[in-house]
Amino acid sequence: MTRPTIADIAKRAGVSPGAVSFALNGRPGLSDATRERILKIVEEMNWRPHSAARALGGARADAVGLVLARPARTIGAEPFFGQLMAGLQAGLSITSTALHVMVVEDTAAEIEIHRRWVAEHRVDGFVVVDLQIHDPRIAALEELGVPAVVLGGPGRHGGLPSVWADDREAMLSLVDYLAALGHRRIAHLAGLPTFQHTRRRMRALKDAAKRLGLVQAISVPTDFSDAQGAAATRTLLSRQERPTAIVYDSDVMAVAGLGVAAEMGVPVPRELSIASFDDSVLTRIVHPSITSLSRDTFALGEQVARVLLAAIEAPGSVRDIQAVTPRLTVRESTAPPGDVDASIKAV
Repeated sequence: MTRPTIADIAKRAGVSPGAVSFALNGRPGLSDATRERILKIVEEMNWRPHSAARALGGARADAVGLVLARPARTIGAEPFFGQLMAGLQAGLSITSTALHVMVVEDTAAEIEIHRRWVAEHRVDGFVVVDLQIHDPRIAALEELGVPAVVLGGPGRHGGLPSVWADDREAMLSLVDYLAALGHRRIAHLAGLPTFQHTRRRMRALKDAAKRLGLVQAISVPTDFSDAQGAAATRTLLSRQERPTAIVYDSDVMAVAGLGVAAEMGVPVPRELSIASFDDSVLTRIVHPSITSLSRDTFALGEQVARVLLAAIEAPGSVRDIQAVTPRLTVRESTAPPGDVDASIKAV
């Protein structure tokens, strides 16, 4: 079915296209009866303004964009993105603003979507996630001159405002806790090393190793998927001197790692402690429940939405905002290495 135009409405109402425009914009020059007849036909034909036409008139699109350059299967299985998008839309809905989401293969494709949506006036601004080292999206968005908010930081995102949490401090709190339990061989199944937050977590473990006298402190990059999380866990647990604690950068990987430990006969937490970032419902419904760095991802999405709406309303008025640092929530999956009592409790 073809989209109705102003010309179609004018023909049906027996008036000129200019008269339809007058009725739609509330301009004088029409009788009340003619205006009501036109608006009734507009409603019957379910007409909506075309985004390009609205752009010519300077109107807002009443939508913001989120373009994700990650494998679609990984995003579909990751609770973090579901909660983030729900929070974003909840925050945007206050002003009846929609969230447009697209998943693409790589950063180049993401930048192309940014350019296309701006040219077509589909969105009023963008949310940018997975901030990279030397991120090419920052310069592209600044060149486009469109409001955008980066989820991540601090720093290294040009003149764009950001909402960020202290991943380094969160990681240090978890490593300090594991070391206090007596763990000296700690592994970190990290995300993609091109991401700034991944680098900060990796650096935090490396720095803590010197301070805490850890015998082993290694970070293994992955794509955040359960498949790579399981494979990397299997490799680590096959070592002669395997780690006694593993920190996972996503709950999906942590649950996969828990399954591998059971498969290989490595009891959790007696011989292996497991901990994770994000703290989705996954960490609470498995057995043993997983120690996590907790944060309210839904509330984080709402906060990003508020900042972006403010940036759209008054460009240049919003700067970096620090969100709440993820806090340690201790559950059944962590204990001193060789703690028989803790293992019995987890059964």
